[in-house]
Amino acid sequence: MRRVRRSLIRLTLCVCVGLGGTVLPVMSVAQQTSSAPGFLVIDQERLYNGSAFGQRVVETLLAESQALAEENRRIEDALVAEELSITDQRPTISTEDFRALADDFDERVTAIRAAQDRKVRSLTSRNEEERLRFLNAAVPVLGTIMQDLGAAALFDRRAVFLSDERIDITDEAIAAIDEALGTGEERTLETVPAPEPQPSEVETTPDVRE
Repeated sequence: MRRVRRSLIRLTLCVCVGLGGTVLPVMSVAQQTSSAPGFLVIDQERLYNGSAFGQRVVETLLAESQALAEENRRIEDALVAEELSITDQRPTISTEDFRALADDFDERVTAIRAAQDRKVRSLTSRNEEERLRFLNAAVPVLGTIMQDLGAAALFDRRAVFLSDERIDITDEAIAAIDEALGTGEERTLETVPAPEPQPSEVETTPDVRE
């Protein structure tokens, strides 16, 4: 999971000013600064983990991971006990019968291990999917904040070598995203409206669909 997390952290959000306005309820960040910066930075990991959406996902997957770990311990204990039972029978049964018991046991152990591994991979996949879902749904909100500040680009803080702390909008973004997305359970991505381009931008921005 750490590898997935690192790959998502490195994903740099770069949102053009052409995103335009949106009807999403977003905090008026523009009132908190006296001048419009050319670009803004955001801590993507803190944005996710600090949001109601991210906290819901983390708590849910953590609980499921702990339940899976407990299940694995119970299965392991049962298999160890069964293996000892088979071993104890060795002096009292024929070699052929013992081999049949041992082979059957090995096959079931292999199948159980594969099934449990699939559950682990499923948790990892869901974690990645939820992070991508969050980032996609957060883009319109971040675009609105950029417009409020008149910024031209938004970068992941870890991709910037040095910056002024005043251009870090992570806290403001978390509050705005929480208001727009909630925990992510009540609203689907389709219910999050995308910003519409401003009239002035339509004249200068080529239609990418052509």
